[in-house]
Amino acid sequence: MTAVFVDTSALLAVLDRDDQHHARAARQWVSLIENRTPLLSTNYVINETSAVAQNRLGMDAVRVFIEDILPLLAIEWVTSETHAAGTAALLAAGRRQLSLVDCISFEIMRRRGLTRAFAFDRHFREQGYGPAD
Repeated sequence: MTAVFVDTSALLAVLDRDDQHHARAARQWVSLIENRTPLLSTNYVINETSAVAQNRLGMDAVRVFIEDILPLLAIEWVTSETHAAGTAALLAAGRRQLSLVDCISFEIMRRRGLTRAFAFDRHFREQGYGPAD
């Protein structure tokens, strides 16, 4: 079974009951886990999720993320080569709303041949990636 890439937008939606996507994210998360779908993310997404969760939701959410969610993800550590490719893509795109973390995620997905993402960030759809469900 091909892995599904997991983005910060989905992780935050799972953690935050007030997120507009929370109900859908919670259902999708349970389905992915129950179906034993391989889940892949990057250390950049983990860093971003931890920082935003701590700022918006507090340390209890960070603890849930680290203790309950993180163990279910395979983490790909971004190499200097992948970082450089993501940075080049960011600069080439020249878009204020597109982040370095997104560009690196897309690079990882291309290199791994992944076509689906658990994400609520529109940039994944714009790049041609399908939903996780």
